[in-house]
Amino acid sequence: MQRTPPLAPILRLAVAPLLLLLGGGSVAWGASRPNIVVVLVDDMGFSDIGCYGSEIPTPHLDALAAGGLRFTQFYNTPRCSPTRASLLTGLYPHQAGMGWLDAKVEPSSQGFHGKLLPRCVTMAEVLREAGYFTAMTGKWHLGQQNGTPPWERGFTRSLNSRYGEVYFPKEYDRRPGTDHLYLNGRELPKDSPEIGQDWYSTDLFTDWGLKFVDEARAENKPFFLYIAQGAVHFPLRAPAESIERNRGKHLDGWDLLRERRHARQIELGIVDSQWPLSPRPADCPAWDTRTADRKQRFDDIMAVYAAMVEQIDASIGKLVAGLKQRGELDNTLILFLSDNGGNAEGGPGGITDGEGPIGGPQSYVLLGMNWATLANTPFRRYKHFTHEGGISTAAIAHWPAGMGTDRRGGLEKQPAHLIDVMATAVDLTGAKYPAQFHGAAILPMEGVSLRPAFAGQPLERRRPLFWEHEGNKAVRLGRWKLVQKWQDPWELYDIDADRTEQHNLIAERRDVAVRLEKEWNDWAQRAFVDPWPGPDHTNWGQDITTPPARTAN
Repeated sequence: MQRTPPLAPILRLAVAPLLLLLGGGSVAWGASRPNIVVVLVDDMGFSDIGCYGSEIPTPHLDALAAGGLRFTQFYNTPRCSPTRASLLTGLYPHQAGMGWLDAKVEPSSQGFHGKLLPRCVTMAEVLREAGYFTAMTGKWHLGQQNGTPPWERGFTRSLNSRYGEVYFPKEYDRRPGTDHLYLNGRELPKDSPEIGQDWYSTDLFTDWGLKFVDEARAENKPFFLYIAQGAVHFPLRAPAESIERNRGKHLDGWDLLRERRHARQIELGIVDSQWPLSPRPADCPAWDTRTADRKQRFDDIMAVYAAMVEQIDASIGKLVAGLKQRGELDNTLILFLSDNGGNAEGGPGGITDGEGPIGGPQSYVLLGMNWATLANTPFRRYKHFTHEGGISTAAIAHWPAGMGTDRRGGLEKQPAHLIDVMATAVDLTGAKYPAQFHGAAILPMEGVSLRPAFAGQPLERRRPLFWEHEGNKAVRLGRWKLVQKWQDPWELYDIDADRTEQHNLIAERRDVAVRLEKEWNDWAQRAFVDPWPGPDHTNWGQDITTPPARTAN
């Protein structure tokens, strides 16, 4: 049974505003400082869980949302490494050195360094200095091969993969670096007895996260745990029994399922009824035009994807139960989010390659553009791009001791961003964000604390939010968003009235566009944003300079 919340957290919340007024800074809360757990999933679309409109059952995430707060306008970046860099440092990706993936290393550039630079600190480094036990499990993708592994950027304990793309101890490894895991810095085969020899990685990373929590408890320390799941990144793979449970459930097709998700989102209050569902892209065929065998193949792909979401949900149930059993749930802030929008790589047909059943350890499956359009309901575009479909994430915050009962199960509609997570952690824990670290000058945090949102108060954001990835750009200030697909003209949207970006107002409000473009240019100059050297990308994110992916519509 969960312990009754101690009086200390309640008193702490009551006196915190007064202490802030008296001291002008973060409150040091001693032994009762909150634990922080961040769960980051990979390539999951805005609408892929039940409490954001999905037909995929996610009872554990829905319960987390019912006891916490759902953000309706939480932003990530459009890609893996940039998001991880921004989340962990409180900076924009280029500032941290990760303007693209960690495979792009250009020493003479401003922001393409393929690793975390000395000019940034990670949340693990900041919280470890404040006395926290720091641990991470899962996908790192922040330049381990270039000299910045997790154990050298603040994490006391870690079980990680270099890039992700790891699901089973024995599987077809298409990418170099996916055949090993790293336990506290030691390289081990994935099927090492020390790690375990019968696992699915979504469970493995949660199980080891709870092991690290036990170590923190043994040392009587508050903890910061970062669980970076590889799911639902390609190659799509899941346990066979989970895939089987999801077969046949998506034969109604992406058109009808998008309409149902959109209606459910309106019912839940996640989206405004005045925002139209974005049209199916021209590259995507209507479901009703597909032959019966193609429909079956698409259902097989979606069954694997849904199984992966199901496994993520089960892992959240395991995490919450584990924290509750240990008496840690009440005073733990859990943040759940995705690293970018749904992934359309693989084109309209998706990819089903490899050996064995679709979604098995020897297969190679990509979701594709048609189903990614469903994943990102109701928005435009996908991973890679800075339209809403590429940068919007489902985001849940759960913290019983720090969130009033009137906020639990509610919606937070103020825009928030990955850069805010560091500021929130510093605020809630009383940690000190350094001006210098290990002899290097540290860039100031870019974000704001989300703590006011937990109490239903305004966030103190004074600057716009910015994006750049592969030449795709965006800036948001209040209701206005200026956005550009690389080499296309700028577009301007009133997000309050039109978050699905259907009515380009740039001709009517040229004054707003000019002001926001200047804001973006000024930010790019100070934030180490390199001009994108190319290549251009298809509408589903594939390099145009490479041969077309093998797809079957």
